[in-house]
Amino acid sequence: MAELTLENIKKECASCAKCPLAKTRTNLVFGVGNPQAKLMFIGEAPGEQEDLQGEPFVGAAGKLFDKYLAAVGIAREEVYIANILKCRPPKNRDPLPEEQDACIGHLRAQVKAIRPKMIVCLGRISAMRLIKPDFKITREHGQFVRKGSFDICAVYHPSALLRDAAKKDEMLADMIMIKQKYDAL
Repeated sequence: MAELTLENIKKECASCAKCPLAKTRTNLVFGVGNPQAKLMFIGEAPGEQEDLQGEPFVGAAGKLFDKYLAAVGIAREEVYIANILKCRPPKNRDPLPEEQDACIGHLRAQVKAIRPKMIVCLGRISAMRLIKPDFKITREHGQFVRKGSFDICAVYHPSALLRDAAKKDEMLADMIMIKQKYDAL
């Protein structure tokens, strides 16, 4: 086994063929940010723009996410951003459980290499995988739980906010609380 570095994990991801998505991707969407980040954001899977650019959260939802980071004074460069899946599902559909199962080891390795203190799930799918299977985003967003050595919570996925602007104030409140907890680290 190669040393647990982000570079080595990325090489493993690039050659992964555990699910059919590897055959249809344009680019591997591994993750981006500070390799020693105290705060890590984890979404579900790359979308079209992410697949084209090879970087998570760069499409319309990513631009909205950047606005929330800026609004609370968190620089994108100081955090680490990744997804459960490293390859785009067709037509941006939800990741299938077997695709998540095939890819979760790569994410776990990323988390081990980065060793963040806080993890924020972006959306219900990430929360259901990383916090608990019956996670209800509308009821439980912004509520931190302790899992292992991490404080972890979930917020609305930025793409959900593009579809339902009524949730934007709740997202801002969650991001303010995340910033306060982050500053206290």
